Amino acid sequence: MYIAIEGAIGVGKTTLSRLLSSRFQAGLLLEVFEENPFLADFYADRDAYAFQTQIFFLLSRYHQQQEVPNALESGNNLIADYTFEKDALFSRLNLGGDELDTYFNVHNALAEKLLLPDLIVYLQAETSILMDRIAHRDRVYERNMDRGYIESLNNAYDAFYSGEHSGAPVLVINTNQLNYVANEGDLDWVENRIRQTLKVGPYQTQFFHKS
Repeated sequence: MYIAIEGAIGVGKTTLSRLLSSRFQAGLLLEVFEENPFLADFYADRDAYAFQTQIFFLLSRYHQQQEVPNALESGNNLIADYTFEKDALFSRLNLGGDELDTYFNVHNALAEKLLLPDLIVYLQAETSILMDRIAHRDRVYERNMDRGYIESLNNAYDAFYSGEHSGAPVLVINTNQLNYVANEGDLDWVENRIRQTLKVGPYQTQFFHKS
């Protein structure tokens, strides 16, 4: 079983992936982003560094995703905190013209070779909540994060998973009122929703939640 957790910057993808890994007895595939040498410069000047940043991410994510079949063949479940298709979503925001065309020529050739998840869990949150979570984790290169960029990204994610996306099934979970780190009941509820969707027991057919 291969589950991917998706959503905008700051929504809590990696945190949830780590928490769910023990519950599903799953290995973890975590996005490698801090190794991107262009990332800090990109946040300082997106126009100047967008193409370099996206190409680095594209190749890095592709090399990671190539390991998915090997992980599953060993009989283990796998949870990832990103999907390969997120790279294209970011590129549509950050690139244009010939750079975007060049990017998609490479992206489309690589995407054909990769395995799709059995389920994508799309985490939603309001932009103000995303900004609070970004500030709380206090990564150096995110300290001056532009709210307008996060708003655009959040809208792009919503548009993509409400109509443009095709492929793996998607479970949408609004996280505005969830705190699965501090409240185990919230984590129980998310786990139950995933098990229901995948029809993987044990799960409760009626599981009420305060939100």
